[in-house]
Amino acid sequence: MNITQDKVDNLNSVVTVKIKPEDYKERVEKAIKDQAKKAKLPGFRPGMVPPAHIKKMYGKSILVDEINNMLNDTLNNYLNENKIEVLGQPLPKFDDSKDFNWDFTDEFEFMYELGLAPEFDLDFSSKDKLTYYKVKVDEETLASRIKNLRKSYGKMSNPDVSADDDVIYSELKQLSTDGSVFEEGISNIASVRLDLIKDEKIKKSLIGLKKGDVVEFDIQKAFEGNVAQIAKVLNISEEDAQDLKSKFQLTVTNINRLEEGDLNQEFFDKLFGADVVKSEEEFRAKITEELESMMAQNADQRLQNDLYQFGLNKISMQLPDAFLKRWLKATNEKITDEELNKDYDDFARNLRWTLIENKIIKDNSIEIKYEQVFAAAKKRLQAQFQMYSPQPVSEEQLGQYTVQFLQDKENANRIFEEVKAQHVFDYLKTVVTLENTEITYNKFLELA
Repeated sequence: MNITQDKVDNLNSVVTVKIKPEDYKERVEKAIKDQAKKAKLPGFRPGMVPPAHIKKMYGKSILVDEINNMLNDTLNNYLNENKIEVLGQPLPKFDDSKDFNWDFTDEFEFMYELGLAPEFDLDFSSKDKLTYYKVKVDEETLASRIKNLRKSYGKMSNPDVSADDDVIYSELKQLSTDGSVFEEGISNIASVRLDLIKDEKIKKSLIGLKKGDVVEFDIQKAFEGNVAQIAKVLNISEEDAQDLKSKFQLTVTNINRLEEGDLNQEFFDKLFGADVVKSEEEFRAKITEELESMMAQNADQRLQNDLYQFGLNKISMQLPDAFLKRWLKATNEKITDEELNKDYDDFARNLRWTLIENKIIKDNSIEIKYEQVFAAAKKRLQAQFQMYSPQPVSEEQLGQYTVQFLQDKENANRIFEEVKAQHVFDYLKTVVTLENTEITYNKFLELA
């Protein structure tokens, strides 16, 4: 067997594999004998089918399978032994002039296109400066969070007059262009949440209403053309909601109000457990701590995104774009040229960052241990269980669920990539210069 590589350029090459009969003869004969031992054919006892009979009936298909297996093994070994880093997978290069007989005496020649990973240098240093935001809880954010928590444990009431954030139960009837009720038009009994009304003038017109009051309601303007919301309120399809221009008559049938829960010990215990928080001051401090912890995660994510963009801009590399597009088409038969051209830039950007990550891991001998992947998966599952069930899962059960979760190759790969990304992020934070900047949460949101 002979294998050679011809470089087209720094990013593309062609590998040629030549196989002679002496390379595959022994391997194919063994496969035929193995098949004969397993075959169950009419007229023969199990395991007693002559190899010559198997060769006559299935010889060509066995030969094709064994040649394919040889090619896969040969290519993989060649790439590993010569430390050739490829992108995607080798693509067969077809030659219509070559037509094999598959008669056990053929000399085969196969050619494969390779997309080569580019060579580049890492150039991160302390001269690189990025902003690291220290997000502080402002009074407005704290007050909003406390209000939401109090409402979560509040009581429902039915006030006589509507106010901001109430839910108005209404009878809605479509109006004609002259303002009269369209008898055969759309009608529905629905709840209208005032906190979802985007138009302030319309929202103001719905405040101060009482049961039985009737007002004109411009639903398109109220929800700023949000098709999904309009369709839900009127109980119609989104397609019909898209074309809807009519105004509606809104008749108030009832008013619901969610009263905020009292800041007392019962409320504190529901939130944090018995006697963990014993005063309003401790409550505010606890909520502030939780918000700042959440905001620290948001700041880390922002820095991670900034490092990603900074690294892509800083480190220049070319990719074998034409090869990669052919490979994407070959491995995604349903993808159209339009979809490929639309999505390729994002694919190439992520691939470039993956190459940067891998080089950081390799050059700095960063080890990713199974224990770290297991811990990350366990933490993920624990958070999911806490979201859906107040009852804690035992450590033993959680461990069993984690093992099962990681047995799925897709899950394991996803968590591995997350742990790898975190390792790279932690490393880069020690290399570049982080300029700490305090910012309020509202101002931080404006940066996105």
